[in-house]
Amino acid sequence: MKDRIKVIISNDQKTVKIPTGIHMLVRRCCVAVLTYEQLKGSCEVSVRFVDNEEIQQLNKQYRNIDAPTDVLSFPLGIDGVYDINKDTGAQMLGDIVISMERAIEQAEEYGHTLKREVGFLTVHSMLHLLGYDHEGSSIEAVRMREKEEKVLTEIGLKRNGSYYMGDE
Repeated sequence: MKDRIKVIISNDQKTVKIPTGIHMLVRRCCVAVLTYEQLKGSCEVSVRFVDNEEIQQLNKQYRNIDAPTDVLSFPLGIDGVYDINKDTGAQMLGDIVISMERAIEQAEEYGHTLKREVGFLTVHSMLHLLGYDHEGSSIEAVRMREKEEKVLTEIGLKRNGSYYMGDE
C-alpha cells in the first residue's frame, strides 16, 4: 500500500477571509517537508487557522507567554516515534495552529505575499512536528532555516532577499 499523507485543515476564525488556494498550499507544504525529510509511512497532520485572540490564549496556556504569536506547533511524537491512528494506521504528527491575522501583518512587515508567509509558517511548524528546534542553539536555528528555504524554493516560494538571524 502506498504511503498516504492526510492534512486536515480547519478555519476556526472569522477575522480573515482565507484566499483561494491557501488550503492547497498548506497541503503542498506539508507534503514537501515530509518528502524532503524522507519520512516513511502514512501520516496525518492537523492545521487550524485562528485569530490573534485564540492564538494568544493558546500561547499563554501552553507556553506561558501572554501575547499573540504567528504559529504554534503541537507535536505528538518523541524522537521520531509518533502516536498511531488506530483506524488508519497512520502516524499522527501533531497539530499546527496559524494566526491568519498575524500572517497578514508579517507578510506586510517582511514585504512578501500572504501565500509566502503561510507557506513559511506551515513549513516551519512541520519541521517542529518532526523534532527540529531553533530555540536551543543558533546552529540549530540556521539548520532549520536552511531546510525551510530549501523546501519553500522547491515549491516555488523562494525568498526574495536575505533573512535576519538576530544579533550578530
